[in-house]
Amino acid sequence: MAPFKGGGNPKRTNDTTHLHYRASFPSIPQAPPTPPSSAPSSVAPFPEEDDTPDLVRHYFNLDTNLKELYGRWSAADRNFEKKAPKFTGVRILRQDAWEALVGFICSSNNNIARISQMVEKLCNHYGPLIGHVGSQPFHDLPSPSALTDPKVESHLRQLGFGYRARYIHQTAVMIAEERPMGWLESLRNPENPLIGRKISSAGVMEAGGRVGYREAHEHLLELQGVGPKVADCVCLMGLGWGEAVPVDTHVWQIAQRDYKFGKGRHKSLTKATYDAVGDHFRSLWGKEAGWAHSVLFTADLRAFSERLKAKVEIKEESVVKMEDGAEVEVKRTLKVEEIVAPPVKREAEDEEGVMQIEASARAQRAKRRRWD
Repeated sequence: MAPFKGGGNPKRTNDTTHLHYRASFPSIPQAPPTPPSSAPSSVAPFPEEDDTPDLVRHYFNLDTNLKELYGRWSAADRNFEKKAPKFTGVRILRQDAWEALVGFICSSNNNIARISQMVEKLCNHYGPLIGHVGSQPFHDLPSPSALTDPKVESHLRQLGFGYRARYIHQTAVMIAEERPMGWLESLRNPENPLIGRKISSAGVMEAGGRVGYREAHEHLLELQGVGPKVADCVCLMGLGWGEAVPVDTHVWQIAQRDYKFGKGRHKSLTKATYDAVGDHFRSLWGKEAGWAHSVLFTADLRAFSERLKAKVEIKEESVVKMEDGAEVEVKRTLKVEEIVAPPVKREAEDEEGVMQIEASARAQRAKRRRWD
């Protein structure tokens, strides 16, 4: 995750009920005194209001009612109803579009650790310095124009990006030099605008998604290193199109196992099958199908499922029933199963400056996928 723009640099942890963060702001510079005044040095004004809570709520999509969404998806899909209760709290990030695009280009045939390292290298080598937390510098993600120099590709290869170096460089050139300014943001869902922008209608939901989503997906496919899966990831997490359903081999396995794909003309993951899987999920879950699909994706990952343990409690209770006009006491045994997450390890930190934002239980981040 690149640092938040326009606010502090938050340090985040979470437990089963809250998202905790501490925001670090740049030190306030002191302006030199104006001669010949003998008054103390003037200090640059500090913002009257801290917008970090708004940024955190927006980025982590905390204002969406997950209980309502899960209820709607469960009512439409018995498989979701069966698996989702163990994975409440999965949310789709509202990432910057360029950040999402670069991150998912890096994700091709990659793992989470290496993707994170690549994004950090991009920031450190090409991004502007935001500030320091202690002695550690923090850099923003570089803009497309910062990656257009012909030497960028070879340098990124030296940094370990492999063939992705060419994709990042060429895509940066296309956006910075071959597309009008603001082109990438123009593909955004108007119902999920940037923070502080006005919400407007995105049109009618159709089988293949709204017109704006389909157009955004097609435009993203014009970029280097962007296939259908990466385009859908960017649409979903960077441009706010909730009906985007990224289908990789893992999701394809879920579709075969739980939704009877893999037979007839959908035996393999072709473009037609890719579209059919997305359309099926959209027919089940509507314009937030990509979010619902991410819940099932998370539930199917061993790294997540093994973190949850079932606590089984056997209870006996007595119930009075009427039989042949007489009261009869009947004892029955109840098996109560509760899904329990292990305690979250908190880093030692000062309590000062730590704020809490209430989130739904178990605010787990949906794990970023590996895309071909």
